[in-house]
Amino acid sequence: MSIFRTKSIEESIAATADGEHSLKKNLSALDLTVFGIGVIIGAGIFTVTGKAAAQFAGPSIVISFLVGAFCCALAAICYAEFASTVPVSGSAYTFSYATLGEIVAWIIGWDLLLELMLGSSVVAQGWSTYFVVFLDKLGVHWPDAIGPGSHLDLPAMLLVVVLTLLVAKGIKESMRVNLVLVAVKLFIVLFVIFAGLSYVKTSNYTPFIPPSQAGPSSEGLAAPLIQVLFGMQPASFGIMGIVAGASIVFFAYIGFDVVATTAEEAKNPQRDLPIGIIASLSICTVLYVAVSLVITGMVKYDQIDAKAALASAFESVGKGGYATIVSAGAVAGLTTVVMTLLIGAVRVTFAMARDHLLPPRLAQTSTKTGTPVLLTLIIGAAVALIASLTPIGKLEEMVNIGTLAAFTLVSISVPILRRKRPDLKRSFTVPLNPFLPILAAVVCFYLMLNLSIETWLRFVIWMVLGFLVYFLYSRKHSRLAVGDRHGMSPASPD
Repeated sequence: MSIFRTKSIEESIAATADGEHSLKKNLSALDLTVFGIGVIIGAGIFTVTGKAAAQFAGPSIVISFLVGAFCCALAAICYAEFASTVPVSGSAYTFSYATLGEIVAWIIGWDLLLELMLGSSVVAQGWSTYFVVFLDKLGVHWPDAIGPGSHLDLPAMLLVVVLTLLVAKGIKESMRVNLVLVAVKLFIVLFVIFAGLSYVKTSNYTPFIPPSQAGPSSEGLAAPLIQVLFGMQPASFGIMGIVAGASIVFFAYIGFDVVATTAEEAKNPQRDLPIGIIASLSICTVLYVAVSLVITGMVKYDQIDAKAALASAFESVGKGGYATIVSAGAVAGLTTVVMTLLIGAVRVTFAMARDHLLPPRLAQTSTKTGTPVLLTLIIGAAVALIASLTPIGKLEEMVNIGTLAAFTLVSISVPILRRKRPDLKRSFTVPLNPFLPILAAVVCFYLMLNLSIETWLRFVIWMVLGFLVYFLYSRKHSRLAVGDRHGMSPASPD
């Protein structure tokens, strides 16, 4: 009954052939790339860029984006190796089950559930805000009593309900809608980039790296943990400002890991998953760099409106009507983010239920849709209620800490699995192992230290609840604990 018992790669792959607990293989490399772009590019491209440029890096925010992309790529290639080697639904949960043991797998699965459900709730509320703004620009007023910030955020609820039904209908149908929305989103982003280029003034790029100065600091529970532990004070501009900017824009890249949750549904996972993960990250990097060049070229960095950078930039050159296009882009962008996060939450929970760490009935798939319909409806209902009835926006940093914790554990797992199972066929491998995986883990943990103390306290509370569920239910009901239920034999403790 060791809590560090591992589930072999062969057992994980064999479980995907279980008829009533298996998912249909419908996704191509293009589907996975679009899926990744859909979840990575949200409203952040319209907001985070301006905030980081105005407060931390100035025009050198371009370098911050490249540094952030490099750091994110370290984790991405670790995910690509694992997802192509273990093409099973569940992402980091499945990877850690095969390497670090059941208790670690449970922790990361519980952590991913927090990241994906809370993330979709937060983004649904953001979508609601942009949706109402978009309607206002079209001359339609949404009632304040059932709008963003009210006791019932009806637009957020309706969005989640519609997307939940779509996800339950089937992954291929979801991908078709995602493809259309991503196309709309990319068109608007490219339109904004090319429209803004004609208003760029090269003088605004000087100085490219503004002189360093003390950055905004926080106190009490709002202070970053690294500031309390080591006395490191935040800095704006200069070299340290570029690093601080990279810490902020790093979160604009988060989402590629959700691609790994669909590994079991890829037609050719060994080839398509690395392509989907790396291609989506590369495309988004190019777009982010282009947007940052446009914003800092149109407006001097110290005059950028951190809250609405692109809209205010176009207003400053007499193109206020473009703000409507920006709002439309945000609505389309956030729709795809909510949908992909919902899919990710369902797939991770599905994998945990199939291993009986959660009630196994949740892992039953419909013969008609090939999806776990009951589980999808439960996850969707929970997200709809959280998004529409709670001020969950205050917990946005919880999504970041959950994501970074998953990145850290996956990075550590790569060299461990290389040592334990050198015989496994790997169609994609992380170069310079174990140096790059360890570097990825260090970078991700460093970014976790930059989050506030109150975020860490909430994270610890969530983890304590997870341990209670594991020791009261999951440890006893796990497939590895009760033996062979579906052709599996109990694993020996490592």
